[in-house]
Amino acid sequence: MRLSSTDLLQRYQRWRGVAEPGFWIVLYLLQTSLNCWISWLDRVRTHVQTPLWEVAVWEWSSNLVLLALVPVVIFANQLRPLHLVFQRQNLRWHLAASVIYSLAHVLAMVALRKLAYWSCGSDYDFGDWWQELPYEYVKDVRTYFSILLFIGFYQLLLMRWQGEATLLGEPDQGPAVEPVAQPERFLVRKLGKDFLLPAAEIEWIQAWGNYVNLHVRGHDYPLRSTMAAIERRLDATCFVRVHRSYIVNLAFVKSIAPLESGDARAMLATGGEVPVSRRYRDALKKVAMA
Repeated sequence: MRLSSTDLLQRYQRWRGVAEPGFWIVLYLLQTSLNCWISWLDRVRTHVQTPLWEVAVWEWSSNLVLLALVPVVIFANQLRPLHLVFQRQNLRWHLAASVIYSLAHVLAMVALRKLAYWSCGSDYDFGDWWQELPYEYVKDVRTYFSILLFIGFYQLLLMRWQGEATLLGEPDQGPAVEPVAQPERFLVRKLGKDFLLPAAEIEWIQAWGNYVNLHVRGHDYPLRSTMAAIERRLDATCFVRVHRSYIVNLAFVKSIAPLESGDARAMLATGGEVPVSRRYRDALKKVAMA
């Protein structure tokens, strides 16, 4: 029997916790195996006498560490989402994170190689660190941002699959009408079906390029709007701007945890966390206590 798009989405959501890490594991296993084969053929073709086990150690040590670092890049993307990377501040942040990423990769890789060589009765020499580290960083920064790009594309694809939100009161044909000042519901079109999404169920809103994401029960629904525009449309006694890229529903805020940097994090009753910048922290406290 042919499955509908809705059935496929529901099945994928059940297996998502396995599919996502499984993708990275399979990707790196295939990449490592292919790299080993190509490196070995290159040495045979150029008559370079290198034992096969050394080639395998070089490739597997590097790629196993890169695989272990994938969750780190995913976490970095959560802190500074991809659509904000090319803003000056966030670009500097990700460049700094890529340096740490590269250092972690090189240190762990060299440690694994030394251990492997020692177990084979040999010794591994990484070479001149001041020359090798820049070389490794050029490769690692490319890998780091490639993973970020893939994560962003995957998230966008998943959001499109889950559905897109629109404001009620916008006609499909004819002249535009004056929008509702404070919409109580949003129209969510998902896989050819329309659903009404109560505004009160929105936990937080996050900027995403030309869209804002309405986060509801673990799902993100993109709405074509700016943060300033959606902020003006929502009930100010319920929804509060807490960050340049975030608006939170006060009904879900359980506590506010200050950070050493002067910023804070809003801890939600659903278990989620929303960043609160120092610029909006005092305003959030005033509204929450009102």
